[in-house]
Amino acid sequence: MEYPKEITVIQATTILISTIIGVGLLALPLFAVRTADTGAPFVTLSGIAIASIGLGLITFLGMRHPQKSIILYGEDILGKWLGKVPNIVIILFFAVLTGLTSREFGAVVITAILKQTPLEVTVIIMLILAALSTRNEMNVFAYIHNFYLPIVLAPALIVVALSLKNANTLYLFPILGNEPGNYLVGAFTIAALFQGSFIITMIIPFMRHPQKAINASIWGMVIAGGLYLLIVIATVAVFGPGEILNLLWPTLELARTTSIPGNILQRLDVVFLSVWVIAVFTTLLSSYMFTVHSISQMVGLRDHKMLSFFILPIVFVIAMIPQNILQLYDVIQIFGRLGLIITIGYPALLICVDLIKKKVKKSGSVKA
Repeated sequence: MEYPKEITVIQATTILISTIIGVGLLALPLFAVRTADTGAPFVTLSGIAIASIGLGLITFLGMRHPQKSIILYGEDILGKWLGKVPNIVIILFFAVLTGLTSREFGAVVITAILKQTPLEVTVIIMLILAALSTRNEMNVFAYIHNFYLPIVLAPALIVVALSLKNANTLYLFPILGNEPGNYLVGAFTIAALFQGSFIITMIIPFMRHPQKAINASIWGMVIAGGLYLLIVIATVAVFGPGEILNLLWPTLELARTTSIPGNILQRLDVVFLSVWVIAVFTTLLSSYMFTVHSISQMVGLRDHKMLSFFILPIVFVIAMIPQNILQLYDVIQIFGRLGLIITIGYPALLICVDLIKKKVKKSGSVKA
């Protein structure tokens, strides 16, 4: 199937950035501090490195198969029927990821903003918005990300910059933490926050220059990962590891304690929450789009639009399964770490099989 070549390298980069920066932004410093104490920035950097490996693998695969997404070239590499098994797992994974993202959004909204609003209302509204937006073509999908990215990046960077005036650099030492911790688990948890970057496999077939997808991947990870690292550093430097352990959403508290000089705005948390809602929407849009697009490819449909509202009830039910916010975050962390098998392990397997098949085919043709 031929796809219209509409996506530029810059658009692919913005899609990656706005997809990665999402709902996990609020709890990110807490995840890092739990496993590494003052070594939270180091663990975050390690998680970014792991996520970069996964993004590099799927980008490499996409450049080798520029006309297809991982759903199609996975079946080419493993065989049609064998390839359907991991395809189903991938689709289920991103459907669950979409549900958990919408549930976390709803939990934050009813806790921090709309305290009298039922959880189900906030979740279903966000899912309906995502479903409606996925009924557009891929170029509109790219324009949505391009439009919202500056609105998300600028305020987040401003909050980090202004918060540093309250920073205490002693909170950042020792760099590896005061006590030996489970750094690997923490790094995997942070890496799981970057799994939205898997969207690149859907984007590459629509790119005007698929061979330049590596540029989009590098810049996307540098900018999104850089923002995450800065937020962790700023939060730890302002509050200290001990205080962060008592906060459910440390990044939100960082915005609350930050003010613009001249008392123009004494608290930035309201502005930051507005920006965060947009960031959640773009992340949810990408995971929802990937899910419906992958289903349409696996079953051989020419258009994914008819599936947009078909999976909505399923995703909503998934979102309502966790009983409370604490159970939700436990599920997110465990599910996210297991998901690395799909987003890193599976592409690595495909590359190995693909290279072996190519080598065997090449040696066979030489003998002939």
